[in-house]
Amino acid sequence: MDAFYASVELLRYQELRGLPVVIGGRGDYAPTVDAAGRRGFAHLRDYTGRGVVTTSTYEARALGVFSAMGLMKAAALAPHAVLLPADFGRYRHYSRLFKAAVARVAPRIEDRGIDEIYVDLTTHTEPAEQLARRIKDAVREDTGLICSVGVSPNKLLSKIASDLDKPDGLTILTMADVPRRIWPLPVSRVNGIGPKAVARLAGLGIATIADLAAASPDLLQAHFGLGHARWLVDVAHGVDERPVVTHAEPKSISRETTFDRDLHVVRDRAELSSWLERLCAELSRDLARKGYVGRTLGVKLRFDDFRTVTRDLTLEVATADAATILWATRGCLRRIAMNRRIRLLGVRASALDRDDRSLGRQGPGAQLDLC
Repeated sequence: MDAFYASVELLRYQELRGLPVVIGGRGDYAPTVDAAGRRGFAHLRDYTGRGVVTTSTYEARALGVFSAMGLMKAAALAPHAVLLPADFGRYRHYSRLFKAAVARVAPRIEDRGIDEIYVDLTTHTEPAEQLARRIKDAVREDTGLICSVGVSPNKLLSKIASDLDKPDGLTILTMADVPRRIWPLPVSRVNGIGPKAVARLAGLGIATIADLAAASPDLLQAHFGLGHARWLVDVAHGVDERPVVTHAEPKSISRETTFDRDLHVVRDRAELSSWLERLCAELSRDLARKGYVGRTLGVKLRFDDFRTVTRDLTLEVATADAATILWATRGCLRRIAMNRRIRLLGVRASALDRDDRSLGRQGPGAQLDLC
């Protein structure tokens, strides 16, 4: 899905189309309505705090504002950009709508998060471009949103292809297209080659996927180990044997928040308690919505010196009950030495089991790279 959160907001605030818009921060920056019914919007220059950009429109990206950037840094680059708080309930609603629209056309779907899916087209006889256009049309008709589609023989290439012609792209790749379309790209475009690997490859003189394809396997093995070196050779040549997995159980479900200011354990106790209760309630709702109960409950703290501490508690009986989650996480917190201000607080449920009482209540699941 193209700039998914921002695009969902533009459905609601049509007057912002064509403007740089940034999603991030909290409800303090929600639009206002005056006595005449006119909406007023906050701008990045109004923001104070330590939040990060959740996403941005393409107009904001042209000004250098991208996801995961600090909002204060974004404000320096684009002070006049409109700032909207994230509305994840609304995004999940549109996520379900777009996945259901795709499933009507091609039902074998692997969910990759709120705004992305892989779709297995191997059983379809319809020409790839025609099928992809039907998928795009179905998504637009059901949601009013646009998506970019990459069609290829495997997940690796489809992921890359879906980004090549955004927004509203449709890119079809064959293995014969790899030298022309894939090799000129930087190695960072390969899903799984992160910043640390990019830096290590750069130290070996490897900047593009073509460089990686031409690199000696022995050189790669010496610096990355045998298994990872084999994977690097495969991906450089567009090889990926992973199947589309239509069902996978999550290992954990979590909720966390980074505070606008570091909170003192004693002086800000009431605020910390309020946040813990809120996060536990949100985690409880997430578990219920997804149909799970968790037996291991835990907390995560990040202090003002960026040290991160986690503690867990395993129950005899799995739960999704907010009061039980709150009780367990409070017990976990008592096992942490609170000698610094707190920057981040999170709660997590793991050792998940299906909650039989929830079966049948779940909406259609599934997220848009195609292979």
